[in-house]
This record gives sequence, structure tokens and C-alpha cells, in this order.
Amino acid sequence: MSISAKYNPQEVEDKWYAHWMEKGYFKAKANPDKEPFTVVIPPPNVTGVLHMGHMLNNTIQDILTRKARMEGKEALWVPGTDHASIATEAKVVRMLREQGIKKSDLTRDEFLSHAWEWKEKYGGIILEQLKKLGASCDWDRTAFTMDEDYHKAVIRVFVDLNKKGYIYRGWRMVNWDVEAKTTVSNEEVIYADKEEQSKLYKVEYSIKDSDEKVIIATQRPETILGDTGIAINPKDDRFKHLIGKKALVPFINREIPIIGDDYVEIEFGTGCLKVTPAHDPNDYEIGLRHNLEVIDTISLDGKLNEKCEVPAYIGMDRFKVRKQIIKDLDAAGILVGDEDFTTKIGRSERTNSVIEPKLSLQWFINMKEISKTAHKAVMDDEVELVPAKFKNTYNHWMENVRDWCISRQLWWGQRIPAYYFGTGDDEYVVAETPEEALQLAKEKSGKALTAADLRQDEDVLDTWASSWLFPMAVFDGFNDDCFDKETGKIIKGKNADLDYFYPTSVLVTAPEILFFWVARMIIAGYEYTGEKPFKHVYLTGIVRDKQRRKMSKSLGNSPDPLDLIKELGADAVRTGMLFSSPAGNDLLYDEKLVEQGRNFANKIWNAFRLVEGWEISGTSMPAENQIAVQWFDARFNQALTEIEDHFSKFRMSDALMSTYKLVWNDFCSWYLEMIKPAYGEPIDPATHQVTLNLFEKLMKVLHPFMPFISEEIWSNIRTREEGQDLIVSTWPVIGDVDGNMIDQADKVFELVSQIRNARSSKGLSPKEQLDLYIKCADKSAYEAFEGVIKKLGNIGTFAFTDKKVSNALSIVIKSDEFYLPMQEGAIDVEQEKVEIAKELEYAKGFLNSVNKKLSNERFVNNAPEAVVASEKKKQADAESKIKVLEEKLANL
Repeated sequence: MSISAKYNPQEVEDKWYAHWMEKGYFKAKANPDKEPFTVVIPPPNVTGVLHMGHMLNNTIQDILTRKARMEGKEALWVPGTDHASIATEAKVVRMLREQGIKKSDLTRDEFLSHAWEWKEKYGGIILEQLKKLGASCDWDRTAFTMDEDYHKAVIRVFVDLNKKGYIYRGWRMVNWDVEAKTTVSNEEVIYADKEEQSKLYKVEYSIKDSDEKVIIATQRPETILGDTGIAINPKDDRFKHLIGKKALVPFINREIPIIGDDYVEIEFGTGCLKVTPAHDPNDYEIGLRHNLEVIDTISLDGKLNEKCEVPAYIGMDRFKVRKQIIKDLDAAGILVGDEDFTTKIGRSERTNSVIEPKLSLQWFINMKEISKTAHKAVMDDEVELVPAKFKNTYNHWMENVRDWCISRQLWWGQRIPAYYFGTGDDEYVVAETPEEALQLAKEKSGKALTAADLRQDEDVLDTWASSWLFPMAVFDGFNDDCFDKETGKIIKGKNADLDYFYPTSVLVTAPEILFFWVARMIIAGYEYTGEKPFKHVYLTGIVRDKQRRKMSKSLGNSPDPLDLIKELGADAVRTGMLFSSPAGNDLLYDEKLVEQGRNFANKIWNAFRLVEGWEISGTSMPAENQIAVQWFDARFNQALTEIEDHFSKFRMSDALMSTYKLVWNDFCSWYLEMIKPAYGEPIDPATHQVTLNLFEKLMKVLHPFMPFISEEIWSNIRTREEGQDLIVSTWPVIGDVDGNMIDQADKVFELVSQIRNARSSKGLSPKEQLDLYIKCADKSAYEAFEGVIKKLGNIGTFAFTDKKVSNALSIVIKSDEFYLPMQEGAIDVEQEKVEIAKELEYAKGFLNSVNKKLSNERFVNNAPEAVVASEKKKQADAESKIKVLEEKLANL
């Protein structure tokens, strides 16, 4: 069977992905005869396109899914997208603006019609892009967080949590995004890694009926007009006499009380704190303690409103007011100075606009009680975080969990199912449908209301308040048949898919959404099923450039993943992303890693072409080939043991590296060289068949990492019947590991390498045959591999000796000595002395480092027994080698 001289990834990838889809290999269904393996995708935003973080995350998910499928499990990877309220609404508003349409000119239904049209056109782009990566998702199960059934699940959960008393509506200080005109959660407020330069402005306030003044230091002079108090520390002797008096707000002379509160730091600023309850969360708490008035001077769009009482500032942006009021304060003679100040400024994750703290009437989930089980589950490793270091982060968040503001002032999303029938704060009902709401409203009000008397809440739910149900909702876990409204629980035995595939096996996601999404899914899982939603959480690192900057379009430091796939192939990109991405640690992206993946694919392809190109003839397998096969079989089982161990600990990068070394070093560099026939000579049928069998085993291990090239080679090794594709073949089983055979081969490979180095150092041609004499205590390895040594080292005479051989190049490996006789005068004795002295110096340095380690009692007592034993073996080997080298140097 002839194959192309050069591997063409584009041609191969398109062909095989279409084939896998046609055969339905990605599909999964409940099968009691098989163990389930389930992964749910962290649903990317419908606004998203593939970036390098997606590449890493989804490559890992695909590797795990493909391996599980080959292990005979019913492997299901559920894809989906998130409706992403803020991001999507911003996209649609921008699109409409370009068409000359303002959102404010549309009704809600008209806007949503445009939004759905946008989603249908662009919302599936990222999923189509994932197919180029090789993602083996069950695409028939693709979920969207605003699908009809999913929408019903979200609404049902809101109603249920309200019934249980977890949801409440109240006035609270929230984070306001003035650009998106909505609240955002604390977790969606981003603080730059570096502190930013700001200023503290010192402003003079007059005391009523007194000549005294107080100086206030503030970062936000634009909020002065919303001040409703001045706080001082009651222990501050400078100012405690002012407590109970009144101060006057600059420009408008509104009287505000001077209060005493321990919150004020005596040493910070001037020791006097302006209290603006509407625009600072700490001030709000002080205001509650002292019953201060709340005056909200900044509107939802970030502009000052009429409550500021200064006509010139009304309608002006808050930051423009800041500049202007500083000038006006200075002109009035009450700006008494400023000083530089460094601080961290909170910005909206979605729009990057500076967050405005605002007092607002919103919907919240009381998190303290509902999160207790989820907190304990992770701390007790019922849900295992990988790497475990993130347990500390999780613990900190959950110990300090705050109520979750779940209402957003948007139109795109699940609309809050609260229906108002009056103007009072409690004149509303919560229901799944308007019909149910009307009935409840009649009962609550005692009035003969009609549907026209009800108005639904205008807000939608926070996007995370839908995605936290993902592992259950994708299996329709909240449908009428399996959700008990009385208990607020999902009933087992009513939903075959949910019963079989849930809890899921592993979640692969980024650490930055550990609380956003992961913790909340765990909370929801225990609340509604009494079970964890997944067994393991594999937390990937962040993809950064070589300057350690996070990759982003705005910085222009991120390559287009699809361009990389087009240029170098999906397998190359997959392996390149994994070559340096240990779990939880950031990946420093370097395109050379992807090129290394491309080179690996070419190496595999050329190795297969080499084997396929051999002429086959003869009868029996030569002895050197027999030992080569025995060795590689042992080495394969040893490597497979390592790979399985890495997989069990989610060390994906290490699993790939073990596979890489097995293929490149052991198979291509040693095994093929050992069995390769001389130029122009045929290979025997038995060796050829065994080599093809080994190639098959290698392709199985390689497949999860490099699915395309492995499937292509698999199909070319021999004719396959229907359904015998690699993707559904059986994962190899670990056989016996002949450790003695592996140790013997290691000694032989080092010898061959040393012989080749000796040739190179003396300028001898690889074609020039040399004789070899071996002086050693244990001959077994060299006897067993005699044919291999002679072949790979181009050796003529092969003999053992108990004497030193004169006029010969000598090689020392541990305590064994090897001699390559040279012609008279070919060896420069003085140069040999120099080289042996260098080798001796290195060996002594190595021994010294090992001795230091073994003399450290903490290391010897705490390190694993196998590690200590390995160091002691290194010590003995180094001592033996030093002894031989010293004798060799003395003889010279």
C-alpha cells in the first residue's frame, strides 16, 4: 500500500473528521453494560471565537474523552454555548447602531427578535471551529442556555429557591457597569495586576455656627454632592469634640451630621471621612449604622443627576465632573492640596469601564446556608480539585461567601419570573408562568385581578444563574417527569440519561471561574440531586506569551488558532499546547512548541513510510531482531505504565511527554535502527509483521493526543473492516515489564552512543568497522545484545577480555571498560589525559552533589523509598566510574 511522501494534515483532518461524524462515533447513549464517562464542556459564549485558552481546554477534554472511548466506556462529551447576557446584548446593540437603530427605539420583543437573529447567524461559530481541532463531542446533544427546556429549568429553579427562602429582593450596594447599564457580580469586577496612580484631594468643609473647618481627603470629589455625613474616630483627640455638630457640604451648604465611627483610620488621610452612602459600600454600611440619608447623585449612565443640586454638573459624565469640581473647589479657595495615591481600580470584566458602586433594588440569593455542603465536599475531596493547591482559594471564597446579586438590567436572558400587582415592595408573586402568577396574585391580594393587572419584572438573570445548572440541565433534569416541585429535588429513576451520565466524570476549566461557575455548579448539584456534579475538576493554566502577558486580541499577542491549524495541522497544535502545560500552571506559549508538534507528526509519518518501503523476503527472524522485539515490548509496557499513572493524576503534559519519548526515542531512534535491514537488503516477514503490530500499539497510545495522523496510519497498516477504525479500537493493556531487559538495553544504548561519539571525536567514518573488547564483571547484557552492538556500532571483532588493551580508545560506563583498538600513532596520549581528566572532574562533581543529598537527613527520612534507593545507586555507580577513570589516567 503506497502512501504519500509528505504528510498533508489538511487533507487527512477533513477526511477523518467527516468519517467519524458519518459513523456516529461521537454519539453516546445510556448503556447499563458499559461504564459511563461524561464531560460537559464549559460552554463558550455565543459571542466567542476560538482562542488559545479554548485550544488548551478543549484539547484536554478531547484527550480524556477519546481515551475513555477506547477503554470501552460509554464516553460522552456534551457541547454547548452560553447566551452571555452582557456580551451578547452589547454585540446586538452595536450591530443595531451600525444600522441606525437605537435600542431605546425598540420594544423588548423587537430587540429580542434581533438578538435571536444574531445568535442564529453567529452563535455557533465557535463550535464549528472546535471541529477543526478534532473535538469528539456528541453534537446532537448541543445545548444552549436559552433553549426552551433549559430556559424552563432556570425559571423553575428561581421559583423553587424563592419558595425555599434562598432568594430575596432588597436594596443593597451593587457593582454598576455604566456602559452596559447593569449590575455585575463581585467576581466580574477585575482589578489590574498593578496598582494605578490616583490622587487624594484635600477639601475644606465648614462647621455650622463655627469658625472651625475640617479637611476631608477624597479620591472621588465628584461624589461630594452626595455626602450625608462626616465620620471621625471617637478615639481621635483632634476631632472628637466635633461629634454631634453639623458640617456644610461645599457649594450647596446642605447640613450633614458629624458622627463617630471606629471604621475611620486615625492615621489615614486627614482622619476625617466623608460619608456618601449611595456611592461607596463602606460608606453605605456606616450610613446604616447611623441612619444617614442616601442621596444618589450619579445616574445609571454614569452622569450626575439633579440630586447633585449644581445645575452646571447635571448631565455631565462623572469623570468630567471630577476635573471640573477640582477647578471649582480650587477657585472657591477650599481645595487645600492633593497628594499622589496608588490604588487598585475595579473595572467591569465585560466592558472595562470603571465600576460605580450604587445602591439599588435587586434580586439576591442568600449564599451562606445553601453553599455549606458544596464547601465541605471540596475540602473533604469528595469533589477533587486538580491541582489540590486550589483548595485554599476555594476555601477562602466559600468561608467568605457573599450573597449573590442575580438580577441584570438587560433584555437578553432569562427574564425574572416575578409578577407585580401593586406598588408595595411585597406586592408581587413568583411563578413559572403568567397563568400561575395570576392565580397566586389573586390569592395574595384578595382581589379579582386580570392578566392586565400584572407586570413582569423587567430584569433578567445573571448568566451564571443559568450555567450553574449545566451538568443537570443538559440532560433535561428539571423536566416535569423528574422534578418534584414539593421537595424541590430531582427524582432518581425518572430520567435515563441523567441517571446514567450524572454525576459527570471530570470538569476541565480555568481557575478564574472556580467560584463563578465551578463552586456554583457544586452548590446546585447537591441542592437538586444530593450528589456532586463531577468527580474531578481539572484546572488548566492561563495561556501567556513569552513576556508572561495573558494572550488577548487587544494586546495583539495571540495567534489565530485556526491559522495555526491551517499552517501546521491540528495534531501539531494539540501537542504544542500540551508540551508545557502542567495542570494549574500558566502555559508560556511559544510557536516553536507547535512546530515541535509538526516535526513529531512528520517523524511518525516518515517512520511508517520507512517500514512500508522495506522489501520483504526470507524465513526466520535474526537473533538481533528477536532481542529488539523483546526489548521494545518491555519498554512499551513500562511506558504505558507511566502514561496510565500520569492520566490517573491528570498530568496530561507528562502523559504526552512519555508518549513522545516512547515513539521518537525508543521506537524511531533505537528499535527501527536495531531491526532495519542493510541498504538494498530485504527484511524478514516475521520482523516486518511484528513491527507493524508495534506500530498499531503506538498509534493507539498516540490517538488521544494526535487523533488525525494516528487514524490515517492505522488505516494504512492493514485493510480494515467496517467499524474497525482506531477511534473505537481497544486501548492497550499493560503487560509484563521485564525490568532486567530494559536495564540491559540501557547499558547497551549508552555503549553504542559512546562508540559513535568516539568515532566522531577521532574523525572516523561510521562505515569504518572497528573491533571491540569488553572488560566487565557481568557479561549478560553485552552477550544478549551482541548482534545489536555489532550492527549499531559497526563492530567487527566482538570479544571479552580481562586485561587492558593497549593503543586503543577506551570507554568507561560505570565500572565497565571498553576498548576500540586503533592503528599505531592514531591516539594522542596527552589529549587522552586531558579528556579523561575532564570526565573525572565531572564524575566527582556529580558524586559530590549526590553525597550532599544523601547526607541531608530530611531528604533521606521524608523522600519516597524508591527515590532514596535511586540516589544510592547513582552514588555507587559514580564511585565505580571514578575508580576506573583514576586507574585509566594512572596507566596513561
